[in-house]
Amino acid sequence: MKVGIFLFCRIMLSTRSLSSPFIQNLVMDQVMAAIITNRSFEASILQPIWTVETVSQVLRSIPRFLFQSPRSIGRQNGFRYRTPLKQRNLKQEFHNARKGVLILGPAAHRDPQKVQLGLEKALEFFHWVETHCGFTHNELTCREMSLVLAKGSCNSKLLWEFLKRMSRRGLLTTPTVTCLIKCLGEEGLVNEALTTFYRMKQFHCKPDVYAYNTLIFALCRVGNFKKAKFLKEQMELPGFRCPPDVFTYTILISSYCRYGMETGCRKAIRRRIWEANHLFRVMLFKGFIPDVVTYNSLINGCCKTNRIGRALELLDDMVKRGVVPNRITYNSFIRYYSVTNEIDKAIEMLRRMQGMNHGVVLPCNSSYTPIIHAMCETGRVVEARDLLVELAEQGSIPREYTYKLVRDALESSGKIDLLDEELCTRLEDGIKGRIRQVMKVKPLLQHRSVS
Repeated sequence: MKVGIFLFCRIMLSTRSLSSPFIQNLVMDQVMAAIITNRSFEASILQPIWTVETVSQVLRSIPRFLFQSPRSIGRQNGFRYRTPLKQRNLKQEFHNARKGVLILGPAAHRDPQKVQLGLEKALEFFHWVETHCGFTHNELTCREMSLVLAKGSCNSKLLWEFLKRMSRRGLLTTPTVTCLIKCLGEEGLVNEALTTFYRMKQFHCKPDVYAYNTLIFALCRVGNFKKAKFLKEQMELPGFRCPPDVFTYTILISSYCRYGMETGCRKAIRRRIWEANHLFRVMLFKGFIPDVVTYNSLINGCCKTNRIGRALELLDDMVKRGVVPNRITYNSFIRYYSVTNEIDKAIEMLRRMQGMNHGVVLPCNSSYTPIIHAMCETGRVVEARDLLVELAEQGSIPREYTYKLVRDALESSGKIDLLDEELCTRLEDGIKGRIRQVMKVKPLLQHRSVS
């Protein structure tokens, strides 16, 4: 069987170009098979013409196949509202792994042997493709390799030694270090990200405003606002080469609002919202024009702390400054009015959003669901049914819980006849189809990880 596959590959090599997509994909599969099974590259891989994109794709595939935990297989790619990360301690994780203690955070349920294998084979491939295949590394391949070492996060010495070697060769640039800081922040290694930032001068790189903003965002994710404010104040010094921009203030304002909501302490929530509003006024005083993300963060924080008057002021100011509200802006008001049982105002805000066409192309469940739930709780079942029908007629399938809630409320009130059977069948089929579509992802990724 192996001889037949080998002959087939040789025939394809003789009939097709070495740089064709078919051959490149075939070689990538062989490389990943050699990495996963821990085999040498010389004996199991054909010799194509390596390109920067092909080498980068191989390096990007290593974390996906070897660094993910089994529980991450089949996860959704969409945005989720996550709690703040915690600063990881690699030494403590190493001792916990030796003692069999469960590790929480980004490194939870990962196989240390697979991670170590991925790091070793990535370094071996990076060296092999240059020495045996005549490939010359550049900034992009250096960046992908550094991201692999950062995502492995088992031994920071490997990362520092690699960065020093690439710096001597002139392949380490400021955008590469910025991407590395972002990756370390996403992995919860904020102290390592801070160390990388302060070593940029050692690597002959000069930090720019993007590097500062990336580090500030990483610090805010773990709740280290003291250091984030220090960096922002450093950027505001007279004559500083990297003055803050709109994104610097937006990162801090949105982080204040998000982190304050997740602490659970009323005093901390009030403090964070006050700091966010104060920073917003400072931002306006210095001549910066806030964008829609800045306004949405403040409005959401004010709505969740029952400061609806301030939220409405921000909405009016938003319109005066020419910043167009979007669906997220109105959803904050809709959720607030639905929770406080001011359903008429929630409907008014929904109609205002639809009338002005502010970021609305199709109706969204996130706008209709809070109002429908509030109507069912207050006994306005017929109006809830009307909104459900309106949502379905415009091409959107409601959530399963929302559909069952309206149906049960109509049955308990004896008005189940208001729901058309054809509509019910269409909604149930759509809900089942969406469930099947989500369930297809997990077996497919599990098959890929096993193979």
